[in-house]
Amino acid sequence: MKNSVKLFILSIVLFMISCNDAKVENNIKMYTQVWDEIINNGKLDQINDTNFDENITMVYSPENIVGIENFKDYYSHFITGFSDVKFTIVDVFGQGDNIVKHWNFIGTHSGEFFGIPATGRTVNIEGTTLVKMKDGKIAQEQDFMDNMAFLGQLGLVSDPNNMTVVDNLYKAFAKGDIPSVLGAMDPKIVWHEAESNNLADGNPYIGPEAVLKGVFERVIGGHEYFKLANIELHEMSNNKVLATLRYDGKFKKSGKVYNAQAAHLWTLKDGKIVAFQQYVDTKKLADSEKK
Repeated sequence: MKNSVKLFILSIVLFMISCNDAKVENNIKMYTQVWDEIINNGKLDQINDTNFDENITMVYSPENIVGIENFKDYYSHFITGFSDVKFTIVDVFGQGDNIVKHWNFIGTHSGEFFGIPATGRTVNIEGTTLVKMKDGKIAQEQDFMDNMAFLGQLGLVSDPNNMTVVDNLYKAFAKGDIPSVLGAMDPKIVWHEAESNNLADGNPYIGPEAVLKGVFERVIGGHEYFKLANIELHEMSNNKVLATLRYDGKFKKSGKVYNAQAAHLWTLKDGKIVAFQQYVDTKKLADSEKK
């Protein structure tokens, strides 16, 4: 008799676990299908009372977004603001009425996005969303993503990696690793030497090969030694980095040494240097180069 009761209780527990697993599976299936339709196919009408609780809430700062129409209005900015959209749920799992999704969003900023005019830039951002379901409908969402990285990809704030890119370039130059220096440059980099510098005769140098031939090889070939010293990097807006430094060198032809104040303004995009402007004490360079 006791064994029969135990088996009955065990069967009830297993049945409940099975039902819960089926519920989670159904929630995840419904959830992923709905968001695929909304984002990838631009079907905002899927944000309705069939798929979403009437009090759907997006946990947001400074104020939550509540209600189907407000929720739809929020996501309309993603539909109208981006083209060539690819939204992928990288991973998703759940327990009870809770779902966690890891997602990736790729798109071209081709339209107005929350008042921001189109930049034409492509974003590729990942994030995580915590979801609560209620009676088979989506009831609450809370997104977690790197907003600074997102704004940086739109070109609205400077990429936090810019300083590292420029710092690594100077370190490579100090070691004589010119291939790594050139590798940090965009294929269409626009390079300007300071006006009145004898290297300015090729301004603007377009592309890494032009910089190598027109600048680096001439600098290295014309010096017994050439070093960059006292380098300080200053992060600026619009994906620019300013470097203040000094040139420490000795010309082969004149045999004269010099120590000149200089500044470099670097412009970056998507982790590559797209523009360079040199500022230097050209008179000191010219005087030192004369025999």
